Parts: sequence; C-alpha cells; structure tokens
Amino acid sequence: MKLNILLITASYKPAYIYGGPTMSVSQLAENLVEFGGHAVSVYTTTANGKSELDIEANICHLVNGVNVTYFDRITKDHSHFSPKLYIALWRNIHRFDIIHLQAWWHLVSVLSAVICIFKNKTFILSPRGTLSNYSFNNKTTFLKKIFHNLVGKPILLRAKFLLTSEKEQDDLISLLKKPVPCFVLPNFVKTSPDKTDRQMPSSASFELLFLSRIEEKKGLEFLLAALHNCQIPYKLTIAGSGQKHYVDSLKRLAQSLKIQQNIQWIGHVKDEFKFEVLNQHHLLILPSYDENFANVVVESLSVGTAVLITPNVGLADFIVKHNLGWLCAQKSEDIKSKIEYIFTQTQQLKIIRSIAPNLIDTIFKAENLTSKYISYYSTTLGNDKDHKINVSDNF
Repeated sequence: MKLNILLITASYKPAYIYGGPTMSVSQLAENLVEFGGHAVSVYTTTANGKSELDIEANICHLVNGVNVTYFDRITKDHSHFSPKLYIALWRNIHRFDIIHLQAWWHLVSVLSAVICIFKNKTFILSPRGTLSNYSFNNKTTFLKKIFHNLVGKPILLRAKFLLTSEKEQDDLISLLKKPVPCFVLPNFVKTSPDKTDRQMPSSASFELLFLSRIEEKKGLEFLLAALHNCQIPYKLTIAGSGQKHYVDSLKRLAQSLKIQQNIQWIGHVKDEFKFEVLNQHHLLILPSYDENFANVVVESLSVGTAVLITPNVGLADFIVKHNLGWLCAQKSEDIKSKIEYIFTQTQQLKIIRSIAPNLIDTIFKAENLTSKYISYYSTTLGNDKDHKINVSDNF
C-alpha cells in the first residue's frame, strides 16, 4: 500500500545550521520516496538560525522528489510560530495517512499536535533529543516545566513515539513517568560513498578529531583539559561552528592550558569534504553530556575511523557490542588516560579501520531501514497501541 506521509519539522534543508537533525529528517523523507515509492510532503518554516532561508515561502517546492512547503514564521529560534503552517495542516490533515512530527518544545510541533488531537488524527513524534533528561533538567526554565506538566505532558501522552536509540527511550519514559507506545529505529545517515580499502593516517602524531556543532552539550571543555600534559604526541582538529562567544571561550581555555599549538580550528566542514576529513584522523572524540543518537559516530565508522565517546551518546551500546571504539567517563582524567591507551592500540585501530565500513554499510543501508520505517507506519495505521520493537536486535 502506498502511503501519503506528512513530516512536520521546524527546519529543513538547506538549513544545515541546525546540524544532524536537519540531515536525518531530509534523508528520511527522500528515502521514503526513493525506496518506498510513497508520497511524502514536508511542512516546515523558513528558519535558518537568526535569518530566514532565501526561498519563496508558502508554496510547495519539489526538493529531491519531496513536496516541501516552507512557511513564514513570525518568531525565530526556538519558538518558530508559523500561523500559515497551522492553517495548512488544519485544512489538509485529512489527506495524509501518516503525520510524523520532528522534535518537541517549539510551537511547530506542539501546535501541530494540538491540531491532530482536535481532528482525532493519530500522530507520531520523534523527539530527536529534545525530551532527554539532560535537555529537560539542564536547560528548562521554571515556566517551561510548568508548561510541560500542565500542557505538554498531556499532549505527549497522546502521541506515538519513533525513537532513535534505547537511551532516548529510557529518557522519555523517565520524563513522562508512564509507559508509552515506542518504536526504536536508527537515523538515516549518509555514509562514505568510497568503499575502497582505507589506510591509517601516516602521521607520527595521534590525529584526534572533534566534528560536530560547537556547543556546551558537546563537552569540549573536558577534552581540552584532558590534553593538558598529555604524554603522547597528538594533534586535535576541531571541526564545526557555534556561537562566537562560546568558541572564543574555548580558544581562551586552550591558550590557558598551553595546548593551542596542537589544535587546529577548521570551522564548518561541507558534506563533500566530511569523509575526507574523517579519514585523515585516527580517532573521533565526542565527550558529550547527551546525544540521542550521534550521526557523526556512524559517519566516522563508515570510513573506518574509531571513536571515543561517553556513555551518554545513544550509540554507546552499539559501539561496545561491535568493538568499534571505546567509552570514557565525562572526566578529563579518564579521557586523557583513554587517549593515551588507545594510542598504543595500533592493531585494534587497524582492525576497526578494516571491518567498520562494511558493517556500517550493512546495518545502515537505506533500503533496509526504509522498509522498517514503512512497517512501523503501517502498524501505526493499524492502531496497535501496544506495539513495541527494540532496535538492539538489529544492531
């Protein structure tokens, strides 16, 4: 059965400023069209950080086979109030078999969920990290907590959830304090197109890489502190962009630790160069406070570059199960000792370089994932409220 699917998201490509979620949602939409043959529409806004996308608003654009409408927004990050989007949803909701909301807290998802409830339409929500213990307890104001308890939680209890990891599932149940219908499937991630054998970097220094948005959640302070008095020859490349004041504070920290001479800040890396950068390093490090999934871990492994991540990263269990890297506590002392230890593990780094690309290609193959998403959507249409699948069996 061919489905008519509507994805609702506050931002959509080319708004790459929002990082991994933008890429994941667009790949979901495009793969549903390419490998499933389904009709996919996207309702989104012109959001592009503090500015707006340079694209004609409020009309449908065909973007790689997907019908995308970018609606005007009246307020900017992180509320994204867009009356024209809500009006379009109210008028057209009956046309769609599946309504799939992306992320939470912003008004695009919250008010769209309200419309679904008024229209008695089942809706799916993928929180994409916005309902984690970290995001709720560390960046939530008192008024936001009141809103959650009085308004948000009752709405969420009407949703069905499509999650990206067991960690995200545990966080959600902890937050809602009630069991909810969940389905766990990994993100679609674009992996390296080059399937040839890859060699380890020839540099005598241990080539370390951080590649992500530069923000407090990523725990870069712990990594910089870990490199102070590190007892091996190393170089660290920091690839990504962030708020200038925060990036500047990290650069000052590096200077105070006297490690700035070993660090290269290369800014945002475009997609066409990402895999080349990953391939040039021995180890990707992601010392995050919280990641519901972490696309960059899959991207790194797709070229064979091992990873060092905290247990707070959604893919941590996957890394341990397949021995594709190492876990570290979010403490500078532990990160330092792990880096020094991994430096000695030349053979294991070579093994990961050899086996990881094929493993990643098999597990995250777009055709296979698409069929699993469609299976879930079809189950949702059957209104099976108790249906629950755990992705760990696939990993």
